[in-house]
Amino acid sequence: MYFLGIDLGSSSIKLSVLDAEKGTTIASAKVPEFEMEIAAPQFGWAEQNPEDWWENVKKGFSILRDKKGVDLKKIKGIGIAYQMHGLVLTDDKLNPVRPSIIWCDSRAVEIGDEAYKAIGEEISKNQILGSPGNFTASKLKWVKENEPENFKKASIMMLPGDYIAAKLSETPQISTSGLSEAALWDFSKGKLATEVLDKMGLSEDFIPEIVPSFGDQATVSAAIAKELGLDPDTKINYRAGDQPNNAFSLNALKPGDIATTAGTSAVMYAVSAENTFDPESRVNTFLHVNNTEKAKHNGVLLCINGSGILYQWLRKIISVGREELIPYEKLNEEAAKVEPGSKGLRFYPFGNGVERIFSNKEVNSGIENLNYNIHQPAHLIRSACEGIVFAMNYGFEVMQSIGVEGKVVRAGKDNLFLSPVFREIFVNTTQTTLELYNTSGAEGAARGAAVGYGFYKEFDDAFTSLKCLERMEPDPKLSKQYQEIYQEWKQNIKIKE
Repeated sequence: MYFLGIDLGSSSIKLSVLDAEKGTTIASAKVPEFEMEIAAPQFGWAEQNPEDWWENVKKGFSILRDKKGVDLKKIKGIGIAYQMHGLVLTDDKLNPVRPSIIWCDSRAVEIGDEAYKAIGEEISKNQILGSPGNFTASKLKWVKENEPENFKKASIMMLPGDYIAAKLSETPQISTSGLSEAALWDFSKGKLATEVLDKMGLSEDFIPEIVPSFGDQATVSAAIAKELGLDPDTKINYRAGDQPNNAFSLNALKPGDIATTAGTSAVMYAVSAENTFDPESRVNTFLHVNNTEKAKHNGVLLCINGSGILYQWLRKIISVGREELIPYEKLNEEAAKVEPGSKGLRFYPFGNGVERIFSNKEVNSGIENLNYNIHQPAHLIRSACEGIVFAMNYGFEVMQSIGVEGKVVRAGKDNLFLSPVFREIFVNTTQTTLELYNTSGAEGAARGAAVGYGFYKEFDDAFTSLKCLERMEPDPKLSKQYQEIYQEWKQNIKIKE
């Protein structure tokens, strides 16, 4: 019995087919061949075309169909993970009325701040556990105020993964976890935050059917099943934002568990049984995938916008004049040739939109202390890795200040965590133990589908084949060294007013 996971990221879309009985992935696909573009029509904006996502999903199915020994008709359920906080607006026939305003778009910051004042701290603290900020609800209000013609055409508000699920099933839906990502979930009453919608002047009519993260949410339409080569009874059984799903993929489901990832953005995500609230909204609380009325499970999330996208930018810069881009493995090898501290070179990895850990303000980005006679490309690469981890640690300190606990962090051996240098910097700066697992967001989404289908009766049953590949502990000497470098880096952060 097979289950399919789809992981809709900002750079690529990954698909994995899980043999649930063996607990192993039997086939995977990644599309497109090169990273998807993020359009920036104006400074601080970030958009992608939802129809491009759907075309790439279909290309992924085509790749899987061509793999030997893979019968897509054996797929019983589909799980979808997706880039969080994006706004997809469609008409009643599921046609997008404008490009998606994605997670790192900054245009709605002022609208979120105004909404926070209108809603008031009490409602924000008790219902949505923070400010509407730059999340999906604020983006919807931005469209209402700035694009009235598009707003008039729109009938349905969804998040990116909901759009893919709707294209598969012809049924628009949104999950409870997704509503919390949109700043539209009332944690105090366990329902849609209608009071927040009212205060923001938004209609409840935009919200489609609300479903839990797990379960028989919808059935793939007969026409799409035929086109993709699926059984006509294939169900969609799971959906979650990429960070809750990353935590699920790593079996981070209990209070105190912490998951991390460093893809396009860098994230740390801690599971909590509390309605944790940061008055400055530097870190945010969302429903975790296994939250129920009887057992509260939330996820406290910090996000650094510039992570893998910075490494991608460096790769392009260093590859100028070459016929092909330098492999990421080569960048990792070059970074390993440089001593900690990069001979004084400091990288500030901001520049992909406003940063939540600085209360949605812009922060200085770029390089400091560059010396043309000393620094080589390898120093630049290592200083970028150090800057990314330092920014993560800055946010981790914020998480700890509001009560997040835990000293063991789990990560998939993927993206920047493939780099031994990055891992060294991470454990010795954050003072945590790092556990690496051979899993991915797409595989996690497939396991989620198997849970939602009922193949796995308990969560633990879904992870019997998940193995820890490597465990890294902080080194006292290196920890002291990195702490000194971090403190110097931290003192030179410049927030733009």
